[in-house]
Amino acid sequence: MTSSMSRKGNCYDNAPMENFRRTLKNELVHHRQFATKQEATKEITEYIEVFYNRQRIQTKLGYLSPVAYEQQYHQLLAAA
Repeated sequence: MTSSMSRKGNCYDNAPMENFRRTLKNELVHHRQFATKQEATKEITEYIEVFYNRQRIQTKLGYLSPVAYEQQYHQLLAAA
């Protein structure tokens, strides 16, 4: 992950990424001890790709997972 600086006077630019990092730490990292960097990379990648994007519902996305929300979005575009 690469951090970015927000534009001058806009404190909300990094809010989604900061929220994700907090969620990742609370749900995975703080509850595990990784033996190697490779193990940590594997577990974090699996968390993001399998659980967070496909299964974990998001209240701000209408109680859908990010993948389901994106699919719904594309279906609405195709119908329009």
